[in-house]
Amino acid sequence: MRPSLLLHTFVALLVIVLAAPLAPLRAQSPSPKTNMAWWRDARFGLFIHWGLYAVPAGSWNGRTDYGEWIRFSAQIPLKTYDGFVPRFNPTKFDPASWVRMAKAAGMKYIVITSKHHDGFALFDAPGTDFDVMSTPFKRDIMRELSDECHKQGMRICWYYSIMDWHHPDYLPRRTWETDRDTVDARFDRYVAYMKEHLRTLVTKYGDIGILWFDGEWESTWNMTRGADLAKFVRSVAPHIIINNRVDGGRAGMQGFSAGGVSAGDYGTPEQEIPATGLPGVDWETCMTMNDHWGYNDHDTAWKSSKDLLRMLADIASKGGNYLLNIGPRADGTFPPESIERLAAIGAWMKINGEAIHRTTASPFSTLPFGRCTQKTVKGGTRLYFHIFDWPATGQILLPGLTNKVRKASLLANPAHTALPVRATDEGIMVTLPAASPDAINTVLAVDITGAPAIITAPQILASADIFCDTLHVSLAPQPAGVTTRYTLDGTSPVLSSAAATTPVI
Repeated sequence: MRPSLLLHTFVALLVIVLAAPLAPLRAQSPSPKTNMAWWRDARFGLFIHWGLYAVPAGSWNGRTDYGEWIRFSAQIPLKTYDGFVPRFNPTKFDPASWVRMAKAAGMKYIVITSKHHDGFALFDAPGTDFDVMSTPFKRDIMRELSDECHKQGMRICWYYSIMDWHHPDYLPRRTWETDRDTVDARFDRYVAYMKEHLRTLVTKYGDIGILWFDGEWESTWNMTRGADLAKFVRSVAPHIIINNRVDGGRAGMQGFSAGGVSAGDYGTPEQEIPATGLPGVDWETCMTMNDHWGYNDHDTAWKSSKDLLRMLADIASKGGNYLLNIGPRADGTFPPESIERLAAIGAWMKINGEAIHRTTASPFSTLPFGRCTQKTVKGGTRLYFHIFDWPATGQILLPGLTNKVRKASLLANPAHTALPVRATDEGIMVTLPAASPDAINTVLAVDITGAPAIITAPQILASADIFCDTLHVSLAPQPAGVTTRYTLDGTSPVLSSAAATTPVI
């Protein structure tokens, strides 16, 4: 007799569907007054990083790799940095074109830096002259952009940095700022100054969708201060959405709050997409088109339109939002590369936008050919299969899907012609056209009756996979209505085989 035996060589399994599985999780908002519905429906927004740092365009003293952190990274003295103020004159700024481009790309909201870490405000800010009104431009950029967003039906949202490298009361100072002492600095005065900024931003520019905080990680900020700031904001704008960077609980660049505790409403992964999303929690990936948030005229590391579109589908399939960044130039125009990518995304969204907007996360754990999003429709569910890899066989398997299919069609087909569908032992098989209509992402829409009923391969749970004595073997819990049957002699299970309701010995 052999001294050991692989477990998988003698346990054969059969899974039988008796009822629909559990419904997918819905994200929950920490604030009961917050209006998260529009945000969850949107799925796609535009991030804009713009300020004085656009003037040097990433270059300083021979180096060309700086961005919006240039004052910190290049250790530029405050008086020298103030010299950018008279050079900021974005005469080509056209808020109507900005909003049109974002809207045409399928974006539903814009988040713009009202004040970044350098402390410079793009609005008529109370308590300071370090703002756009002190530049030759002398126009409230936030006013003009918010008015245009309201006019075109776009949600306008404000980024606001808690950290401030310019204000005399902000602490701590940069260690290299030897020309600025802290003798008279009072951080509580800075907090009061910041609150007046926020009161202005959420009460004087019409309906504001989000306050997107940042710069909360320094020692002077904490959970208590963050909770107080969130409470203040909601006292003047009860329904506004606040991200989780309002307090000190963010766990690294992944953007989720440690222990799930935050005064904010959603997590903010930065420059990355969580491998499996975060079921039951609202989250939004913010990402640059190239390597910098603020404009850098030497940065040529542009992500392709293909990469950006597939990231959009990937994020939506995991239940998240995609906040894609552009850093405008100092003259007020978007870089041509950004405009080209917005147009390419828009062309795809014009055909396939319904597979992104108002969708929820995929009911499939993985798919070999791409991603899936879904939404509830009359009589059941519409599954959107984002096909990245077109099958050479002309057929695509929707693994484990057991629902009755009412119709399957390609969104790229204007007539929405029904495709042949048949049920197999492994799932639903759909016959596709020989060639893909879109090499980046072709969307297959499949209408099914009821909620998705998907059966996955049983997961065997045991203390070891090689043994020579008695071993208790159990299976991971299955969805409600699913029965797993097994055999121990190598034959295929049938309906009369034993049910795995207790561990197998």
